[in-house]
Amino acid sequence: MNQSTTDRKFANTLARGLKVLGVFRASDDGLTHAQIADRTALPKPTISRLTYTLCELGFLTQASRNDRFHLGPAAIALGSVATISATFIDLISDAMQELANETGTLGLIAVRDTMRMMLVKTWRPEGTASIWLEPGHRIPLFGSSSGQATLAAMSDDKFAGLAPNPALVDFRQDGYAQLIAQGFTIAPRPTRYARTVNAVGVPFFASEFGAPVAISCGALPEVLTDARMVEEVGPALREVVRELERRTGQAPALTRRG
Repeated sequence: MNQSTTDRKFANTLARGLKVLGVFRASDDGLTHAQIADRTALPKPTISRLTYTLCELGFLTQASRNDRFHLGPAAIALGSVATISATFIDLISDAMQELANETGTLGLIAVRDTMRMMLVKTWRPEGTASIWLEPGHRIPLFGSSSGQATLAAMSDDKFAGLAPNPALVDFRQDGYAQLIAQGFTIAPRPTRYARTVNAVGVPFFASEFGAPVAISCGALPEVLTDARMVEEVGPALREVVRELERRTGQAPALTRRG
């Protein structure tokens, strides 16, 4: 049962409006009503009311009645403030770009969005023409290295709030064991959400969010082999995050799990 059906303080209309804003991706050339409805799983009449309101408030724009919707100035301003407030992103940016270039992997920061992980920042290897994931893209919490790193560093009470099933409990515990043993997580092969992606993840406690986020590197299996994950990319990513912790004065995310 989700929060909207159990908590009287939960504002369903606000949640739906934010859900609409959350489906826009950096590569989108605007979205139609049908595309927004498909991505949010909300009824089209509801989408129509929400987009009208968001346009009136400046969070969405539409040049004319039949044009696609784009994020508006209010949404852009809000995103800019959020990015500036998350100072750790700037502090790690140069190191992550260098790591992406050296390893040929996509570096990223992902935050938990209910039972998914949303990418909020990515670093592509310079000079590559391959298709990569982008900010706004969501991957499963269960089955991703980013999700496993986040779950492993999550406090016990927050984790309990997810009403986890036995598989998610085991997935979290495996991530915890990996962080203790090697300082990074690799989602066990049987649980991986996609066979076409190999990735390593390291948690970082973002004080701005009051929660752990995942800092990860990923690529196609032929680029990021199992051996490279364990011997090269995982240790390098771990050191990048440790340096970020030193610069920010943050304790390792795992130590905050209670």
